Amino acid sequence: MRIEDNISLSKAINNSDNIFAFINIDPKNFLLTKYGFKKTEKYRAKFLLETISDLKSQLDTLNISLIITHKDFDKSIKEIINNYEITNIYTQTEWTRDELKEESFIPDEINLIKDFDQFLFSPNDVKGLYDNIPRGFSNFRKKCEKYLSVNDTLSIPNSLNPDNKILFDYSIPTLSDLGFEDFDVHKDSVFRFKGGETNAKDRIKNYFFDTRNVSRYKLTRNGLIGEDYSSKFSPWLANGSVSVKYIFKLLKEYETKVEKNDSTYWLYFELIWRDFFKYVSMQHKDKFFNKDGIYGEDKEWSDDKDVLLKWINGKTDEPFINANMIELSNTGFMSNRGRQNVANYLTKELKIDWRIGAEYFESMLIDYDVHSNYGNWLYNAGIGNDSMPFRKFNPKLQSERYDPDKSYEKTWLDG
Repeated sequence: MRIEDNISLSKAINNSDNIFAFINIDPKNFLLTKYGFKKTEKYRAKFLLETISDLKSQLDTLNISLIITHKDFDKSIKEIINNYEITNIYTQTEWTRDELKEESFIPDEINLIKDFDQFLFSPNDVKGLYDNIPRGFSNFRKKCEKYLSVNDTLSIPNSLNPDNKILFDYSIPTLSDLGFEDFDVHKDSVFRFKGGETNAKDRIKNYFFDTRNVSRYKLTRNGLIGEDYSSKFSPWLANGSVSVKYIFKLLKEYETKVEKNDSTYWLYFELIWRDFFKYVSMQHKDKFFNKDGIYGEDKEWSDDKDVLLKWINGKTDEPFINANMIELSNTGFMSNRGRQNVANYLTKELKIDWRIGAEYFESMLIDYDVHSNYGNWLYNAGIGNDSMPFRKFNPKLQSERYDPDKSYEKTWLDG
């Protein structure tokens, strides 16, 4: 949901006489899932609406209309195709089940032009390195770093003729339309930013050039309190408000003009992790969501509701776990350190089915990304890409190491 470095947008402008952008907010994405969670909770819903508002403004500068609908996708896409006599649809290539189901509703007579537009390293280049993506991340990272380069970003397209605009103005749904009451960001939230490409670019500029916090990233990335212990780019990356190649481009610019050190490399390192999980999910398809994981690990999982609810509500025997879960329920965000701990605890200590935890995260997280979320849950459950699948964290030791003065636990347990 951006205008810079958007290959579908650029292709549509170059190859079509009249174009518009289209987004459908499907009501099914806010219904209860089989485990009883809303598929999308209020935090990501609000961020999505902010993103759409910014996208509409950005497209207006190009004289491109944004058609917004709020109904079942199969009905919406048929109406749009018929009402506007659509012949071509430009979109990014998807491979996970929900996205493929939506794609199946597009009539065969429509020319569907798809491109990979969410990767750091081009899939065509990666396929030249591997017949099969390796189980271990290190192998993937080292070969990509050695043999591959990141493609250049695409610039913002030139504005079209004003006649391209559609006269009818589509309104953006409200939180109430999606079934939520409006809310204020929690006073202790570490993610106080708004959605949209404009805000994404502001944050990147601030984290890189204004504060130079990226130069301390490796030292602070395991932090728990404050907006600058990590980049916080993930929510914008997750919904496509900014491209990973754009972040990489500005990171390289920072390293050239300001400083290159272990911390700037480590941010790049994390971007490769993001790519890795996308390639793993692309290779394994629906196995990515299987109880036994991508390699068929036969494990016994529990679905004990009382145990699960204690984890969700921050009522376990471990204060560090509880603090993280309470932060998530109040803000829609949790640190990377926290996510590893609560996932490891749910699966390795409580023995709860990892898919329930993954689905809860899908519901709550502002920065939910299907590939990173399920990939990390598989990893922490010991049935994915962890080279040490029996690794088990000790929450008390983790708390002593990462929250030695208990300021984080006090923030969320005493509030």
